[in-house]
Amino acid sequence: MSNTDADPLVLEDVSLTLPSAAGPVEILRGLSFRVGQGERVALVGPSGSGKSSLIAVAAGLEHPSGGRVELFGQDLARLDEDGRAKLRRGRVSLVFQSFHLLPNMTAEENVAAPLEIAGLRHATATARTWLDRVGLAARGRHYPHQLSGGEQQRVALARALASRPALLFADEPTGNLDAANAAVVARLMFDLVAETGAALVLVTHDEALAARADRAVRLRDGRVDSESLTAA
Repeated sequence: MSNTDADPLVLEDVSLTLPSAAGPVEILRGLSFRVGQGERVALVGPSGSGKSSLIAVAAGLEHPSGGRVELFGQDLARLDEDGRAKLRRGRVSLVFQSFHLLPNMTAEENVAAPLEIAGLRHATATARTWLDRVGLAARGRHYPHQLSGGEQQRVALARALASRPALLFADEPTGNLDAANAAVVARLMFDLVAETGAALVLVTHDEALAARADRAVRLRDGRVDSESLTAA
């Protein structure tokens, strides 16, 4: 059983080495990182510094080469793939730069699907509620190809938060959007995370977006280079 009082995420001395044509590549190098309940943390740093890899390892989608990763007090190394999926279900959500909506499903169906898989009641009604909260009540029966990029990302955000997760990973969520849509998505994300009480781990190149978090963690060469509180 996971500890409900534990920090949502703890990484201790985590390393990640991946094979390549040129030989093994060190992605993460003895990285330690912690996120408290309801805390909003921005990960910033140059391309190749390990930001997205940190999210993959932290969410249990990639096995670290060394060190320890805990989600809600559970050591991920002690869980098999099914165990990690069960631990994440309803408690961990992800939003990506490229939306990852299912093209053959409507916006409403995209939001409802994870709720149905988790066995939650009233999935369709909940999906409609969350589409309304991101300003897309009238677009529920539209398919992804009928939506703008900003609308698709708002659907993805509604899908991620409809289960009211305790931890949201957002990997460059505004990276594919123009300035106006990026501002809308950023505002919705921070407002809804604050409302639901979810912790947020946000990967971004946007310094203004990072400044909205409680803390900015700067990565360089797979290590934590510095940490600082923001003005948020």
